[in-house]
Amino acid sequence: MLKKRLIPCLFLKNGHLVRSEKFSYHQLLGDPLHQVGRINSWSADELIYVDISNEEFYDLRRDDMKNKRVGNIYGILAEISKTCFIPLTFGGNIGTIDQIRELIKRGADKVLINTIALEDPSFITKASEIFGCQCIVVGIDVKKNEKGFHEVYSHHGKTISKKNPVEWALEVEKLGAGEIFLNSIDRDGTAEGYDLEIIKKVSDAVKIPVIACGGVGVFEHFSECFEKTDVSAVAAGNIFNYTENSVIRAKKTIQQSGVPIRKIIKIKL
Repeated sequence: MLKKRLIPCLFLKNGHLVRSEKFSYHQLLGDPLHQVGRINSWSADELIYVDISNEEFYDLRRDDMKNKRVGNIYGILAEISKTCFIPLTFGGNIGTIDQIRELIKRGADKVLINTIALEDPSFITKASEIFGCQCIVVGIDVKKNEKGFHEVYSHHGKTISKKNPVEWALEVEKLGAGEIFLNSIDRDGTAEGYDLEIIKKVSDAVKIPVIACGGVGVFEHFSECFEKTDVSAVAAGNIFNYTENSVIRAKKTIQQSGVPIRKIIKIKL
């Protein structure tokens, strides 16, 4: 049996690490590079970095720091890869093959695409054929409508696509995606737990790995998701930003529930 994975997510907006809530509220947390180093030493299995910036260029450092530097996602990724020694997925504002090529060149092991996949589904196939399906993760952002049905959104949760999440998951699998990153807009930043209903439906429908994200408030939410759905990995953002050694503590909680999770190996930097 393949071991399950625990994956921290970091959200970057205009050069700063932020806390996200329902894809609309973003609280500034600080230096993204420092947090990467901490997570790398905590025995995380992978790291997902998502750029939700509106600007193409932005400042990596605060105004009160010397040697202020301006860059873009490629510069940020180059800095991240210097302190990240676990598999790194980078996503956000990706719309061309050249962007993917440059991200991989700068240190990304996988890329996370979302809006471009909805606008041009053939892009999934093209990217998978060039870089390998193991490199292409398709993000599916979901939200319940007024009737209680889940729908797929794009453009950082701003645009509704009218697609059914399960049908879209099956389509991206057929088109060549290697993994699905399923994120709940409704649960994002709420600490109410995963949206197990849609996670179960999607993970039961497809054969490729599904990563669940959105809503974690306590470590037990990770175990619950593994126990009640068929996901290959659980991911979260906010819970890892406020607790020291949170990845190690989360893994211990998962292990105690009997879920086969990858071993805890603390790295000294």
